[in-house]
Amino acid sequence: MLFERYIIKNYLKNFFVIFLGLDFFYIGVDLLSNYNNIPESANLQILYVIFQAMNAVNYVLPLSVVFGMIVTHFGMIKSNELISLYASSISKQRLIKPFFLTALAITLVYIGLNATEFAYANEYGINLKKYNRISNSSEDLFLKHDNSYVYFKKLDPYKKIAYDVTIFETDGIQVKRIMRAPRAVFKDNVWVLESVDVTHKNDVKTLHDAGLRLESLETFLAIANFKPKIMDNVYQSEHALSITDGIEALRFLDAQGVNTLKIKANLFYQLFFPLFAPFLIVLLYHKAPVMGRYFNMPLIASSFAFITLIAWSGLFVLSKLSANGVIFAEIGILLPIILMGCVALYVYTKR
Repeated sequence: MLFERYIIKNYLKNFFVIFLGLDFFYIGVDLLSNYNNIPESANLQILYVIFQAMNAVNYVLPLSVVFGMIVTHFGMIKSNELISLYASSISKQRLIKPFFLTALAITLVYIGLNATEFAYANEYGINLKKYNRISNSSEDLFLKHDNSYVYFKKLDPYKKIAYDVTIFETDGIQVKRIMRAPRAVFKDNVWVLESVDVTHKNDVKTLHDAGLRLESLETFLAIANFKPKIMDNVYQSEHALSITDGIEALRFLDAQGVNTLKIKANLFYQLFFPLFAPFLIVLLYHKAPVMGRYFNMPLIASSFAFITLIAWSGLFVLSKLSANGVIFAEIGILLPIILMGCVALYVYTKR
């Protein structure tokens, strides 16, 4: 329909203007706050600005989605376009549809980006600020994998290389074999240990039984499905995983009996939190005025913006509480979004 294309065009224009404005504002504040800590190299400074711009999307995009609808709607009221559409027998359900579908499409694209390296923009920016490089090596990692205990002296999760690796294999009680390698590389979803020294510990029951047996191997395959990024996240526990890595980490660490509350909360935040924006659009549009003659338009527009900020901040606080294990992610993140979706559906279908 012609009116739908017109609404979508105006909505996208307002959305991008607000989005770019908030994004640049975030970058400017960040640069002023961290002026003394950003790299001196011009190339690294450009990379830092790019990563911070990508990181800002996590905060400003949901707000821009809702603010774009508010600006578009009140702009149509001011120009009497909205009342003309109602006079043409176009219902509120049909008017809200292009706003909701466009907002939902933008949100789904953003959720899809969180399944890529885009999710690590904040981590890359922090590494540039602290170490003047994108990657950051973790040191002295000691992890459990099935019945084995793994020690990495140094791990580079981006190059997928570990140094000074020691693996203690047990039968659940006693150590049965120790493998040491100066270097290990993650290939084809398995760690390949190079120049391996293996010490076999046999069961000694009499004085005539063989004791330790030493063996040297060029390569040895071990620790399948344990990605370097998952290892690094378990060790540091301060950076988020992408959606794909988060799902793999959740499956893998659940099988290892590791606490996965923070990973689950981060995964729910990336998958469900952004959906509050299109649902909130439906709720706000239902209460939006049709004409400005009998209403204080600046006050109502400001109220809508304030409600948006309250909803965003409240859900954000609940997500942080979920990440810290104070409440379950299902209650702090998933439940509020489901409730908003149900209320939005009721409001949309209400005659």
